[in-house]
Amino acid sequence: MNAAPLPHPGRRLARGAVAIAPLCLAVVPWGLLAGSYAVGSGLSPLEGQALSLILFAGAVQLVVIGMAQDGASLAAMLLATAFITARHLLYGLSLRDRVGTLPLRWRLPLGFLLTDELFAVCTRHDAPAFDRWYMLGAGLVFYLVWNLATLVGVVMGETLPGIEGLGLEFAVAATFIAIVVPNLVDRPLWVAALSALVVAVLAAHLGISGGLVLAALAGMGAGYVTEQVAP
Repeated sequence: MNAAPLPHPGRRLARGAVAIAPLCLAVVPWGLLAGSYAVGSGLSPLEGQALSLILFAGAVQLVVIGMAQDGASLAAMLLATAFITARHLLYGLSLRDRVGTLPLRWRLPLGFLLTDELFAVCTRHDAPAFDRWYMLGAGLVFYLVWNLATLVGVVMGETLPGIEGLGLEFAVAATFIAIVVPNLVDRPLWVAALSALVVAVLAAHLGISGGLVLAALAGMGAGYVTEQVAP
């Protein structure tokens, strides 16, 4: 029996766009913060927007701008960028069996568009079988929304100084909550998430540097142990 034909690429693009829409809404305040923080830190509007167009990594953008303000060297900023985005190497390895067979003209744009949000949408338990058009649609929409939010932040940062003090950074936490919670489908994942949460909060309360690293290690360890001992 022949396999059923796939829907038209346009419909598959649209499915990906719809799937990532909730995460796009969650990331808008983060984009506003990135844009306003850039111009508030002395970058020109063009430079602030270019960070989102070229770098396309919210946490890295904020860190790099702060390091530049403190007079950090280019080498230090590149090293920080490598550490912060190291998880994308794991994302790529996880998707290798599905993306690795695609032509280079597909792998390059999908690799550029790969974010925490796109990875979550393409690998969650209710996602369809891997579809390049689905992934492309989700990635392009997220890229567009991020850059539009940054543009609005750049404009607001010029006209309304101090917007970065409105607490928009909560969008970072909200976005990751939206990514993580739908994927907590079994006991090991819940144990890993809760363990990481407890360690992160304790480390922040005690002023321990590297608390996020400790939280990640605690979460992975607790999840692994739970998976091994669970019936």
